[in-house]
Amino acid sequence: MSEVQLPPVRTLEDFLLGSARFSPPDIRDLQRWNHRVINNLLYYQSNYCLLQLLLISVGGYVQPLITLLVLLVVALAFLGFVWAAENKAEVRRFRRNYPTSCSMALLATSYCLLMLCGALPTFFVAIILPLLLILTHASLRLRNLKSKIENKMESIGLKRTPMGMLLEALGQEQEAGS
Repeated sequence: MSEVQLPPVRTLEDFLLGSARFSPPDIRDLQRWNHRVINNLLYYQSNYCLLQLLLISVGGYVQPLITLLVLLVVALAFLGFVWAAENKAEVRRFRRNYPTSCSMALLATSYCLLMLCGALPTFFVAIILPLLLILTHASLRLRNLKSKIENKMESIGLKRTPMGMLLEALGQEQEAGS
């Protein structure tokens, strides 16, 4: 297995402006929509990471301790899920068969824990808002030839990226290669 590589930040021109093409997904073909989202997540992962960091920074500026609490709760929920998926066959099967449900369960678990702490506004600004923006962009952005080549290189194992590892942990590894 090759080492983890951070992909380059895509230009604003490629990400949002001039050459970027957007189109609503065909909601009747969920598999194709899923492939578009996963491939865009892989190709634009550095841009998405910067967006996430920007909004976490906003939360950290307004309420630093609450932001750290939010990040800790979400990270612990994710690590607990990954541990359970690696050690329990039932959880592993569920993750493979229902990856979206697993992601929603992670967010719901984090939501419930943070509701007890009164940290929901920060949770929405630092976690939910960036996720909605990222998933909206990944759903609407049409793929180009360069993104298809980059994603194919990742799927055949020529390089590993943080988003590829995250998708694998969430049970989307078989989808990323399509």
